[in-house]
Amino acid sequence: MTIFHIAHADEWAEAVIRDDYRISSRGMTLDDVGYIHCSYAAQVDMVANSFYFDDEKPLVLLHIDESLVPDLRVEDGFPHVYGPISPEWVTEVQPVSFIDGTFRR
Repeated sequence: MTIFHIAHADEWAEAVIRDDYRISSRGMTLDDVGYIHCSYAAQVDMVANSFYFDDEKPLVLLHIDESLVPDLRVEDGFPHVYGPISPEWVTEVQPVSFIDGTFRR
């Protein structure tokens, strides 16, 4: 199964070079929160429209193979990754944007 994470494109590019991604959610790191917020497919649009609608930086949607994540917990209905995300777990990096104020994949 695939889980998803919305990321700033530049932060993801830096993470690929470092070989780990440590951003939990917009403006918060793994160290701040203790885990990385992710979503199931049906939750992605709601999360994007709630938290990223006014973000002017380019965004990407990370498709993560949950079977590769060693510490994945579902809490309050959302998947949380406890630890940094390895680029090896990411099966697709999809550019996303907002058109007329609505999230588009």
